[in-house]
Amino acid sequence: MKKQELRKIYKQKRTDLTDAEIKEFQENIYKQIFNLDLSEVQTVHLFLSLRKFNEIDTSSIISFLREKGKRIVVSKCNFEDNTLSHFYFDENTVLELNKFGVPEPINTEQVNETVLDLIFVPLLISDKQNFRVGYGKGFYDRFLSNCRKDAKKIGLNFFKPITKIEDVHEFDVALDSVIFPK
Repeated sequence: MKKQELRKIYKQKRTDLTDAEIKEFQENIYKQIFNLDLSEVQTVHLFLSLRKFNEIDTSSIISFLREKGKRIVVSKCNFEDNTLSHFYFDENTVLELNKFGVPEPINTEQVNETVLDLIFVPLLISDKQNFRVGYGKGFYDRFLSNCRKDAKKIGLNFFKPITKIEDVHEFDVALDSVIFPK
């Protein structure tokens, strides 16, 4: 299947999840993340979840990483050129909703992608080659292409990867792995 069709199908599948399913799936995903070897990781990029889209709630992951002494980085969207800017996210960071309801930091230090050791990536669905379908604006592919080659890129998803996304193109960045409920 092609991205446009997959995007429509998996947005609906995510919308159709019950609160109980979301809770169960998230707990499974959290357990997998909490068992990762993070000994070489200092700085982690995470997305801030949008509950209205039934995205995986990253607040428990953020708390876990902070307890482990990791620096957290989150992004701001630039809708003029579909790029992301990155900022440290600590207990004192103030968040403000952008025009699309996405929480973004407003009072913290900007950082370059090259400081990131681990990036957790949102997605709607992925395939067995670790390519992903997102919301379709290319924010994350642009961002990931600027990260260090040794930075780990891990997708977070409620659904098992499909066999193949038919219309992967040269600018799509494959993830190193995808965590989904087992």
